[in-house]
Amino acid sequence: MRVLVTGAAGFIATNLIPRLLERGEEVFGVDNFFLGKRAYIEPFLSDKRFHFEEFDLLDLDRVVKLLEKARPDLVWHLAANSDISYGTKYTDFDLKGGTIVTYNVLEAMRRVGTKQIIFSSSGAIYGEPTVMPTPENYGPLFPISLYAATKVACETLMTAFAHGYDIRCWMYRFGNVVGPNSTHGAIHDFVLRLRENPRELTVLGDGTQAKPYVYIDDCLEGMEFGYNKAKELVNCYNLAVDDQTTVTEIAEWTIETMGIDRRKVELKYTGGSRGWRGDVPQVQLDTRRMTQLGWTPKLSSRESVRRTIREVAEQFRNGPLT
Repeated sequence: MRVLVTGAAGFIATNLIPRLLERGEEVFGVDNFFLGKRAYIEPFLSDKRFHFEEFDLLDLDRVVKLLEKARPDLVWHLAANSDISYGTKYTDFDLKGGTIVTYNVLEAMRRVGTKQIIFSSSGAIYGEPTVMPTPENYGPLFPISLYAATKVACETLMTAFAHGYDIRCWMYRFGNVVGPNSTHGAIHDFVLRLRENPRELTVLGDGTQAKPYVYIDDCLEGMEFGYNKAKELVNCYNLAVDDQTTVTEIAEWTIETMGIDRRKVELKYTGGSRGWRGDVPQVQLDTRRMTQLGWTPKLSSRESVRRTIREVAEQFRNGPLT
């Protein structure tokens, strides 16, 4: 199979690509290195089945040329600004890097004839729902961040292209995905902050924010399981775990894992129930549809977080990667 991966130097993609290459698939990757790290894709560059291009997916002509060259059977569309707080400062950033980029990918697929796409959406699209755990058919959707709004827009573009041009899509609404090769997020930030100053750790919000954290291997296995089992024109699933982890728990476990004396660390909370404007402080996703399909995660949220803290602490032992 020939596969195109957008956001190829990012967190999810750099955990996906080894799986694809090990199966003998031909992989074409593209990234502009806004969040992705060059160090994360270096291990793949020597593999003759991996082809990488650096450019911005806002350039439709280049996207079309890439698909004409790659002729992929499947697109893993993972490119996005996944740093929600960044999009609050630059209000057109998610529009461009999410909605317009997704249109460009779908339009290039239409022109070239590629008929399958897997898309990384987000549980953030539900906003602050009145039903928890929240099922896929919850509505109306009232997202509270520009990041979430653009994910909703991307999903509607997917369904429109699916019905207009027979492009089959698999859309996954994630909980928080964690694991090695992180580019941002609570675990990533806590490890780096404690490396700089092991006596003080700033925690956004009041620390009670609680979300389901799914380990990257479980996430990818769930996405591939859905791709192989769900065969509707439009396939949409929540992909998460049943339990939640609080930000304070992540902070405490990070201090413990890094071998720092807890009595000497001051946790400085910024206050309020949100980490930042647009953050959804309490998330629970109803995953029964994925379970009924036959998939269950191997690790709980607690296990996923604790494993990731160990991996990120080791990965950044000598400082952040570039």
